[in-house]
Amino acid sequence: MSHVVIPAGYRAPLSVYELQRAIEFIKNSFQVNLGSALNLRRVSAPLFVAAGSGLNDDLNGVERPVSFSIPAAEAEGQVVHSLAKWKRLALKRYGFRPGKGLFTDMNAIRRDEQLDNLHSVYVDQWDWEKIIRPEERNEETLQRTVRAIVDAICETADALSVAFPSLPMGLTREVFFIRSQELEDLFPALSPKERENEITRRHGTVFISRIGGPLKSGQPHDGRAPDYDDWTLNGDILMWHPVLSSAMEISSMGIRVDPPALLRQLQAAGCPERAQLPFHRMLLSGELPQTMGGGIGQSRLCMLMIGTCHIGEVQSSLWDEQTRKACEKAGILLL
Repeated sequence: MSHVVIPAGYRAPLSVYELQRAIEFIKNSFQVNLGSALNLRRVSAPLFVAAGSGLNDDLNGVERPVSFSIPAAEAEGQVVHSLAKWKRLALKRYGFRPGKGLFTDMNAIRRDEQLDNLHSVYVDQWDWEKIIRPEERNEETLQRTVRAIVDAICETADALSVAFPSLPMGLTREVFFIRSQELEDLFPALSPKERENEITRRHGTVFISRIGGPLKSGQPHDGRAPDYDDWTLNGDILMWHPVLSSAMEISSMGIRVDPPALLRQLQAAGCPERAQLPFHRMLLSGELPQTMGGGIGQSRLCMLMIGTCHIGEVQSSLWDEQTRKACEKAGILLL
């Protein structure tokens, strides 16, 4: 079932032609800013990986990957959900050194996604990953990297406002950091999404850390697979979207699991058998580097900077009849 919201009086901020120009501007500019901010090199990435390799992102553990047979390779392929684990392996295989990293265009299909203004079955994001030293596995490194990403976003938005003066989208450069348990303590009567909206409405740009493990309420702030982020050293970057009057998750990121964290989280998630998968065996044997990384939504960043109300205005996907009719009635063109 879908859920679409059309703000009262909403009109597309640009013509379709100009909107395509703005999308091109944002994507070209941001990837340059991101690569410079984090010392990243662009690489090619897979659309699918081998089933059983352990490389696909299992998200919350219930989403079904799109699978297909490859007779010539005598293999089963899975369209990626994300490249969270593939990137770490690529850093090793490609010979990257500490302090350097990679980024790539990641295109995924999440067939079980619930559709709304911010969610589509088609996912497009910049996936990035860089090697860090063991002594850098701390909150200081995490927060410094968050600030660098937000600076790259704001620099792109500033340049966009010059190229497209009708888009004066003001973003908050200063980041408010809060842990998920602190957020629950602050708003115990609210749901996690309501907490996100309230804290982001107050501060503009927020980083909520420590996502994945259960809080005092017994529930996690949000789901996170147990085998890539360290749940004590991760989080989400949220920015306020004034058109929708809501928080928008721009990035999910974190310092990746080391062997102790992997074993601890696999046990907590009830899937210790994953430790026998090829990727996980490599990690546990010390063959993979210490890394941090994340994903930054391309369509969401375009939505935020251009000021559209629906993700279908900036990406081409499939939508249910209810969404199509609601948008058509409001004069919104879904690509």
